Amino acid sequence: MIRRRSLRALCRDRAGVAAVEFALSLPLLLLLMTLGIEYTNYVLTRKKISEIAALLADNASRMGDQSVLSNKPITEAEIQDLFEGAVLQAGNQIDLPQSSRIILSSLERKSDGHQWIHWQRCFGTKAHDPVFGREGDGNNGTTITGMGPPSWRVTADAGSAVMFVEISYRYRPIIGLLPLSLQDVTEFAAFRVRDERDLSGIHSANGVTPATCA
Repeated sequence: MIRRRSLRALCRDRAGVAAVEFALSLPLLLLLMTLGIEYTNYVLTRKKISEIAALLADNASRMGDQSVLSNKPITEAEIQDLFEGAVLQAGNQIDLPQSSRIILSSLERKSDGHQWIHWQRCFGTKAHDPVFGREGDGNNGTTITGMGPPSWRVTADAGSAVMFVEISYRYRPIIGLLPLSLQDVTEFAAFRVRDERDLSGIHSANGVTPATCA
């Protein structure tokens, strides 16, 4: 009789229900918290890559040796300085040399009014094909209408150029729970050249190897 009463009392006891429910839900809570941390880091990393692309395009639009007698020429050394500046801006948390591919393009307008990519320079060892064209496109039997996605495609004006930057970055997950489709970050930015620039091409610089995209 006493044993039956003890069993009935045990069945009616709810003192440990909350603890059991918490223990059962803890793995799910930890998973959601981990995913939140991972996605937050992903969003911050993507924002950082976007900022680097914008700064790089802005700086590229300003480069060139000042001259009162002629349009501003640009050199391979200045291109190298641009890429080194991007690495400094990225800091230690984003490994641009090993985990990214930066493509800097000079979009220009030909005398017949058509757009073309006069030159490109690249940085980083990540395998990535340019999304919006390669050097020479628009002048080698192909036709381009500009660069960038349809929602904000940019074009160059006559006698000027647009510095178009494309960065592809391989995101490194903190824990590894992100889908593979989200682990490649690609950002774009474009700025029109600010001053009168020598559009004949990039001039060589002593001791500097051109950062071609080959």
